Amino acid sequence: MKSFIDAYSWINLRYLLEGLWVTVEVSVLSVIFSFILGSVLGIIRYTKIKYFSAIVGFLIDLVRNLPLLLIIFFTYFGLPNFGFKPAIIPATILAMTIFESAMLAEIIRSGIQAVPSGQMEGARANGLTYWQAMFQIILPQAYKKMIPALVSQFISLIKDTSLATIIVLPDLTYHAQIIYGQNANYIIPMFLALAVMYFIVCYGLSVLANYIDRRLA
Repeated sequence: MKSFIDAYSWINLRYLLEGLWVTVEVSVLSVIFSFILGSVLGIIRYTKIKYFSAIVGFLIDLVRNLPLLLIIFFTYFGLPNFGFKPAIIPATILAMTIFESAMLAEIIRSGIQAVPSGQMEGARANGLTYWQAMFQIILPQAYKKMIPALVSQFISLIKDTSLATIIVLPDLTYHAQIIYGQNANYIIPMFLALAVMYFIVCYGLSVLANYIDRRLA
């Protein structure tokens, strides 16, 4: 019991919160960048631009079938061989963005396909160009349909940031490892703290998404 109390000292909790801030920072930036890039890739796949869409589709399938751990490893240890050496946090954000963009691209493509074709035909009949109809009519409806799938993917992204401990990302998991590495009696308390903190962040995002979904409905 004493080990539990000692494990949750203010110094250790503050250290965990510092790691949680890094986790949230990396997650938020990765979500923003991957959503933008994933939307672009998903639209390209949907529009079936000759040759280009096929190439993009191949790259998406390639990334989706690679382990995220391998992509993280390559961005940090492989890119320096090509003259680009990112720091730990930018390397993690880049890896997460690449991986999640490929995942989101398929979700977004499927969401666009779920919008009835009559919506595009009606927009074009009213004088809108293809791209005006896509951005003003189709995508807003598609994104509403995609909210549950997008949130699920974003929650997975938050949890996947723990994989970046392989490149010593100072996130929540890594900080917990540092703490219980100094005292083996802190292992269970630290894993419990990790579970609680990850749950709060992920469940909070889920509640927010449900609220937005209800408002949009």
